[in-house]
Amino acid sequence: MTTKDTDSGMTRDARHVYGARPLGALVPYVTRPAFRRRAPATAQVLADWSAIVGPAIAAVATPRRLVSGTLTIACAGPVAMELQYLGTELTARINTHLGSQVVKGLRFEQTIGLDAPAPPPRAQPDPVDAAKAEAAVAGLPEGELRTALAALGGAVLARARSSTGRRNT
Repeated sequence: MTTKDTDSGMTRDARHVYGARPLGALVPYVTRPAFRRRAPATAQVLADWSAIVGPAIAAVATPRRLVSGTLTIACAGPVAMELQYLGTELTARINTHLGSQVVKGLRFEQTIGLDAPAPPPRAQPDPVDAAKAEAAVAGLPEGELRTALAALGGAVLARARSSTGRRNT
């Protein structure tokens, strides 16, 4: 490839550059060997994860690394089982996004606390509901079962009251 140098009229192959060169001119020579060893597909999957798999899956799973065609995905608890069933579709989506068959398999790591939304705070039981539930289990002997049934009864009464918008009598 011979292109003309606009300053001196010499071709690029014929000229010899003396002195300092711009740093940007060296970047391709430095990065090319690194990209040959480690494809930029990993960075692209990490950056575009929610666009590839959608917001529902992106909320519960995160890609960790891509090594030898196996993409490791971190997810919490039972999500791994669901993602295994979707494995073929996920692999196809990822490879379609990348434009080549980079991902050949998926591996799942179960993690705790993967940016999952916090559960809503428990509502404080209404004293009237708690008293009604306590009265309903008054005939049972004291113990853990009675306490658990009273708590369950209070929760059921509170839920019934909140769904109808009025107090049960």
